[in-house]
Amino acid sequence: MPFYYHSRATGLFDITSPTPVIDDRSFVGALDFATATFSGRNNANFILTDVDDIETDSSSARHLAEISRLAETHQGSIIVIASGPVWSGLARLGMSVSLDLPDASELYTDVVKAYVDDHRAVMRIEWEHEEMRLASEALVGVTETEAINAITTMLARGSLLKDDLSELSVFKDQIFGELSGIERVKLKDNDYQVGGLTTLREWLTTRRELIRADLSGTHLHPPKGVLLVGVPGCGKSLSAKAIAAEWKLPLYRLDMASILGMYVGVSESRLKEALDTADRIAPCILWVDEIEKALAGGNSDSGTTTRLIGQFLFWLQESTSKVFMVATANDVSALPPELLRKGRFDELFFVDLPDERDRSEIICLYFRKYLQVEPSAELLAALAEISDGFAGSDIESVVHDIAAAMFMQHRDTPPGDEYIKDVFANVMPFSRTNPEEVAAIRAWGRDRAIPAGRSTPLDARQASATTSRRLVILN
Repeated sequence: MPFYYHSRATGLFDITSPTPVIDDRSFVGALDFATATFSGRNNANFILTDVDDIETDSSSARHLAEISRLAETHQGSIIVIASGPVWSGLARLGMSVSLDLPDASELYTDVVKAYVDDHRAVMRIEWEHEEMRLASEALVGVTETEAINAITTMLARGSLLKDDLSELSVFKDQIFGELSGIERVKLKDNDYQVGGLTTLREWLTTRRELIRADLSGTHLHPPKGVLLVGVPGCGKSLSAKAIAAEWKLPLYRLDMASILGMYVGVSESRLKEALDTADRIAPCILWVDEIEKALAGGNSDSGTTTRLIGQFLFWLQESTSKVFMVATANDVSALPPELLRKGRFDELFFVDLPDERDRSEIICLYFRKYLQVEPSAELLAALAEISDGFAGSDIESVVHDIAAAMFMQHRDTPPGDEYIKDVFANVMPFSRTNPEEVAAIRAWGRDRAIPAGRSTPLDARQASATTSRRLVILN
């Protein structure tokens, strides 16, 4: 049986011969030749590639449908290769086959291992099985050709080191270009250290091992993420950056403001596209800041918020990609109750004001960052007492102000202890300017979430006689 093949670059030719059968290389010319061929003989077959404008009820789609019926009457066939969806009226006339992107196993065998092992004898290569497995997981979501381009580009430098793994996320950013509703957050070295939050940090250590592990031979699913609620300025947003930096994964911010559209159906489609993109760029950290502002519904949005919540929760429940979501919330009363159910996020943590030990750790952290010195034991004890009620952001702000004053005065050494104490004493933290709001947040999180710090502050323990939740970490 004759098979004819058409592409925009080569035109129409018989697959047994590279010579074009007609001078007209256009798609319309190929359809006209197919019409004449089907009318004159039986068992003819045409392969049409790079076909576009057939997603809807268009003239091209109807033309193809008409020729398909003609081919059927003469025992012929048309094979259409397209990169997008096909109009249902055309799809019903034949069989549709969707070719999936290569999975991690295929990428490991056919691309990463094949190309890396082929170059071991001629250059320095530090990648072993574990690095190649992580590289294969990082390349999930791209085509085989794109994966080959990524690996060969790295090999072209003459070496392949363990630290080169992080470059694969940059390569995927270049492929996807402007990500719909997702913004890449650039991380800087040693910029995202978190003081306090001991329980949260211990819990994240166990999840790091799970997200890096090979789960293909088990029934386990990757970690889904964590929901952080609590007092503003206590390190919730900073934790998302710290997780990405420590886990050495790219950080993306889900921009809900760009997703919400003014027309019915637009927001839902944008959210679906953004979440699908997140699955393709995995493994990664996906950060949603102040999630309650995006998912707090009203009676005047025509049910858009309800549909967004349903779509968002369905993705949280069913996604199997290595996307670790870090969602933060301040106004906990606005959170939809469905979001708090076990199985959506792996855990719900309450970030409270730091206690004295945590404040001491945070003070030392920012002294090293901005003043390049360690506070004396006497000064540290005094500042930890003065800063009672401070959030982590309050401590950072006051130490930054001291460093700025040193810079303006061209000083190389920090000012005296009494001056530093006075600067701390003059700060009016958020917990004192908005005590009612802080009290409401703490009352909500005291019994509904796991404390992110090492313990619940004394005043919170005295104010509640109910039993709080406990977190068990298996070592």
